[in-house]
Formats: sequence, structure tokens, C-alpha cells
Amino acid sequence: MNTITLQQTLPQAFAGRDSIVSDVWHRHIELQRGQSILIEASSGSGKSSLCSYIYGYRDDYQGIIGFDGKNIRSLGMNEWTEIRKKSISMLFQELRLFAELTAWENVQIKNSLTGFKSKNEIKEWFERLDIADKMQSPVGRMSFGQQQRVALIRALCQPFDFIFLDEPTSHLDDTNADIMASLLQEEATRQEAGVIVTSIGKHLNMDYQQIWKL
Repeated sequence: MNTITLQQTLPQAFAGRDSIVSDVWHRHIELQRGQSILIEASSGSGKSSLCSYIYGYRDDYQGIIGFDGKNIRSLGMNEWTEIRKKSISMLFQELRLFAELTAWENVQIKNSLTGFKSKNEIKEWFERLDIADKMQSPVGRMSFGQQQRVALIRALCQPFDFIFLDEPTSHLDDTNADIMASLLQEEATRQEAGVIVTSIGKHLNMDYQQIWKL
């Protein structure tokens, strides 16, 4: 997948608003593979909805979203399965980890499906993100910042043309946020992938080609 396009896309919940001032909503925009884009937003402006629309979790929007020119509303279940396995990775704001499973088990659920990373590579990421001592801890007993780091590792355990990260550093200190940015940049460069980060304030310190206001 090389491009994701939004044509006059707008959450249905916003349809009754008199005016929409946005670089994204109700416009024609194109996300290009290989680009890094920061989407700055205020709370309630639809950034999490945008991620859910592109990932196919929700369809309560107007307009068209396309993958390489194909309207995603026409995609079947098998096509979505392949896209989520090979083309788009997502780190949701609410993380969607399994609280009763360990950090290692949460990551291995993804990696067992993709077979993308070796155990040594994954362990190295845990070490770099300073949570190696938490690998066998149930996620539900970890802080939210530690969980964010686990969720990043899981998101990187697959091939992707685009990776979306919805407020990935909201509970991280600057040191761990910078480590997260380094890991993300390394993997995105390796895969020549596009990176889209949303933020309502603090954001990953990366070299963004574009910064949009939602």
C-alpha cells in the first residue's frame, strides 16, 4: 500500500456543525508511504475516530477513505485481515492490551500471527524501553506508561506500510518518549513506511514532513 486518501471525510457526529476548520476533515488529503506526519488536535476533535475509520473499526463517517484508490467500504473481511496483518499497524490511545496476560504474552499474540520478529529482537526492545523486568508481569498490574511501551513493541511486531500512533506518549517521561521515537523511526525506515502520530499536546520527537491541525 502506497497511499491512503481522504476525500471530504467527516465524522457523522460533526455533520451538523456550522463550520469545520481543519487540515484533515472535509478536505482532500493524501498520506504517502515513507512520510512522517503529526496530527495535532484538541480533545473531542475526532483524532481517535480518524484512526478507527482508517483501521476499519468504525464506518460512521461521510466522504471516502481509499487505499491505493480503492474505497475501503468495499473491502471484505478477508481483505481487512490481510491489511491489518501486513499493511497497517495501529497503536490505539486505549492500547487494547489483555490485562490478564503478561507483557510478553501480549506481544507474542501478535508475533505468533506474523512471525515477523525473533525473540531476541523483541527482548532487546523490552530492554531498550526499560521494561525487561516486566516481561512476565500481567499488564493489568503495570503503569499506563509501561503499558504504552508494551503496546508499541506489539505494534512493531508486524510488517506495515503505515503505522498509526494515537497519543502514544501521554504517560511517558521525555527519556522513554525519545527511546520510543528512536525505535519507531528505525523500524519505519527499515520498512520504508509512513508514520502518523496524533497528539493533543506532548508528541513524539521525530522529523515530521507535515504537521496538520485536526
